[in-house]
Amino acid sequence: MIALLDNGVLWWGLAACGAAQLSKLVIELVVHRRWNPRVLVETGGMPSSHSALLTGTAAGLGWQLGFADPLFALAATMCFVVLYDASGVRRAAGLTAARVNAWTPQAGPGGDSAGGPLQPLKENLGHTRLEVLAGALMGPAVALPGLVLVGSPLHLAQLWGLPGAVG
Repeated sequence: MIALLDNGVLWWGLAACGAAQLSKLVIELVVHRRWNPRVLVETGGMPSSHSALLTGTAAGLGWQLGFADPLFALAATMCFVVLYDASGVRRAAGLTAARVNAWTPQAGPGGDSAGGPLQPLKENLGHTRLEVLAGALMGPAVALPGLVLVGSPLHLAQLWGLPGAVG
């Protein structure tokens, strides 16, 4: 457990993901002028939290191990796959879901094969390229300063003198 708390790359990648999700709530408040906490757990939207997670983690790996390290190369290629998928395949699936939802009745006597009303398909699956870019920039912007200035949660706990954190 202590080793997991000492993995700053993991925690700062997760922090970048969390910051992206929280910024969705702020954007919802400022741009759309509505309180919608559901955006904290939904996929899609500005910025891409998946992009922030992966680019933050990859940048952290590069920073700690060196940008010539094969693990950084693996992380970077995984970033490209996920970022491409978010703005390509997943976005297309969401657009297709919107067209299907507009075409089929959502409730009525026919319903689905089990006899219940049809449920609308989830439409907000992917991201625009701008949403992916924003998340991809946010990841390293959160993770790298965190790694450099703070370190891991274990390091932070040791600085604060928390019991059980002294190694």
